[in-house]
Amino acid sequence: MVKELDVKDYRFYCSPDIIGCKTTKDLLPNNDIIGQERALKALSFGLAIKEKGFNVYAAGEPGTGKTTTVNAFISERAAVRDPPSDWCYVYNFENPSEPNAIELPSGMAEKFKKELNSLIEATRQVIPEVFESEDYVTRRQATTHTIDAQRNAIFAEVSKKAQDKGFLLKGTQTGVMVIPVIEGQPLTEEQIAALSPEVIDQLNKARSSIDTDLREAMRKLRKLDSELNANLDKLNREMALYAIGDMISDMKDLYKGIDEATKHIEDVQESLLNNISTIIQAKAPQSAEEAGRLEQFFTRYDVNIMVSHAKTTGAPVVVELNPTYANLFGRIEKEARYGILTTDFTMIKPGSLHRANGGYIMIPIEGLGKNPGSYESLKRALKNEVIEIEDVHIPGTSLSAQTLKPEPIPLNVKVVIIGDTATYEMLYSEDPDFKELFKVKAHFDTTMFRDEENILKYAGAMANVCGREGLMHLDADAAAKVIEFSSRIAADKHKLSTRFADVADLIREATFYASQEDTPHVSAKHIEMAIEAKIYRSNLIQEHLRDYIIRGVIRIQTEGSVVGQINGLAVMQFGDFSFGGPSRVTASVAVGRQGLVDIERESNLGGNIHTKGVMIIAGYLSKVFAQDKPLSLTARIVFEQSYSGVDGDSASSTELYALLSALSGVPIKQNFAVTGSVDQHGQVQAIGGVNEKVEGFYEVCKAKGLTGDQGVLIPESNVQNLMLKEEVVQSARDGKFHIYPIRTIEEGIEILTGVKAGKRLEDGSFEEGSVYYLVDKRLKEMAEKVKEYSLFG
Repeated sequence: MVKELDVKDYRFYCSPDIIGCKTTKDLLPNNDIIGQERALKALSFGLAIKEKGFNVYAAGEPGTGKTTTVNAFISERAAVRDPPSDWCYVYNFENPSEPNAIELPSGMAEKFKKELNSLIEATRQVIPEVFESEDYVTRRQATTHTIDAQRNAIFAEVSKKAQDKGFLLKGTQTGVMVIPVIEGQPLTEEQIAALSPEVIDQLNKARSSIDTDLREAMRKLRKLDSELNANLDKLNREMALYAIGDMISDMKDLYKGIDEATKHIEDVQESLLNNISTIIQAKAPQSAEEAGRLEQFFTRYDVNIMVSHAKTTGAPVVVELNPTYANLFGRIEKEARYGILTTDFTMIKPGSLHRANGGYIMIPIEGLGKNPGSYESLKRALKNEVIEIEDVHIPGTSLSAQTLKPEPIPLNVKVVIIGDTATYEMLYSEDPDFKELFKVKAHFDTTMFRDEENILKYAGAMANVCGREGLMHLDADAAAKVIEFSSRIAADKHKLSTRFADVADLIREATFYASQEDTPHVSAKHIEMAIEAKIYRSNLIQEHLRDYIIRGVIRIQTEGSVVGQINGLAVMQFGDFSFGGPSRVTASVAVGRQGLVDIERESNLGGNIHTKGVMIIAGYLSKVFAQDKPLSLTARIVFEQSYSGVDGDSASSTELYALLSALSGVPIKQNFAVTGSVDQHGQVQAIGGVNEKVEGFYEVCKAKGLTGDQGVLIPESNVQNLMLKEEVVQSARDGKFHIYPIRTIEEGIEILTGVKAGKRLEDGSFEEGSVYYLVDKRLKEMAEKVKEYSLFG
């Protein structure tokens, strides 16, 4: 006969003496990451290795502190690294639609921008002054005087040739007119028209000769004009360069060795020398519109800093919680002008990848899941090792738009994705790129071993939370209660939970209750108040269900005995709160050949795992009772008053007990509830939620009245998971509630019925009067009945 579980195994009690302090204020705060040695080792490797593709996926359940832990771990390593380069975009004078990217030493981007802006401001000031100076006017006049003298000589020469041939040259706005002269007087058009044809013919022949001379003269004049323009342009460039040359040379010296920067400075110089007239015009624009256009012109000389590390120490660590494409890769802004969306390189905005370049970036997988375009673009960036900013179409607008294609920036970043294990498995199996780009998995555990060393580390972590957040410190009893709470949420008395977010919340809530009582520190009472208060805020549905049971709306018996009926146990989850409760399971049997019918499956309420459990029951019955005869029965199993889906195999032993009772006719005591899965050999196996299930049945028994013989049958392998409420433990001490650890179906059926299960004898039968004897006898009778109907059917 199975012995009742010793009360000392109902839960683990942490001795305050282990904490070793009066309050946690006496402890050294523990800033270390505890309980995640495996994940930290993987992180250390992933962050250190430089080869391509060794980015990290930090996998684990919510609340295990993945984001905080990874951030702290990365920040510690980033602090000892040098800040990376600055990056900026500048105007591309050869192709304005493709801005150039310039890499500068860390902290120099702002200096580069400031010095270039100072150069432009100085240029706008000094250039107009230079071209208004007496020296410039004198040199310009000298240049134009020489050309004017040559121009006058050419014109005088061709005029004399025309005069010798009887013509007069007259300049007009459209060119030069050739006018006939007779007796020293120029002829009018009317006089020319009145001449005889012979005279007109002579004039035309003479004019043809003059036109040849005139064309040659005009060629010489155009050459002189070109020479003048070239001389003036040379003069202008010399004067402008004289004014700004030293500033440009000094700036080039500052950025010597940075090829992209020095080339841009040279391009700026050339552009300034080519736009002297615009610079002069900008000093005194004729209208507001012209002033705006001129200011827009000067934006080409600006510097658009994408990332500056002037105030950065160490490598950057960026956490991008909303990884949209624009947030990750940046965007190109636009503004509407005259019905057109315009843009330029100064409207390029950086993304978090720019800020993290040369360092680390953390991205939650759920954010990438909501932005699939971001995920694909991130993979492309990691494969190509560049950051490309693509122009995004603005929906809902009919405006045409100018576009830019900025030069890609080389990408050197370590990406750490924060996510759950299921998503990691899905991506690894279905996305070929994922396994090539995220080769390091840092798996965060939800539990850690409970030993004295880890308990002390845990207490130090409590001291750290209290000190960091200004919370009240915990006395030793309260700290011990937190340790026990940790084992409870770990669902294992030999382990502690690494869900530090839940532990920290408990301390915060307990501090609130302690402050309400104006006590100097948090006591065990305040920890218990916080735990109970959180349950009370969330257990409304549990109380409603319990009320339905008490009032008989949901039928659950906690006394008496019934054939083919048993109290099963299930766990229900509502948000952050889960609780257990009993569910009435019944079985009925009849002669037939349908075998074991799962009503839950037939009604589409049963899941695959539950169906598997029912099939295992059929396997067990065949193994034990169908070695000398066929199973000729139709049996139906159902969860009564269950109107939602049923899944899992934790009730398979429960269903088997009900079926054995229905076949044997031996009633099951209703003062017991049962949980546990079963294999085909009748071994009872561990299940989840054992604490919630035991407490759920206890609450129902307490509400209906504890009789002293009520209790729960659990798998023996689940004893290690027990961390029951102290109320349940006290009831067990008082002999009002009991737990029986079960290894086999035979052990369980004996407790539930009070009748021996029965051993198989040498002749193949079972001990007379035992449950299995009665089951075997009934199955033989059924087989005979089926055989009779088959013969006469």
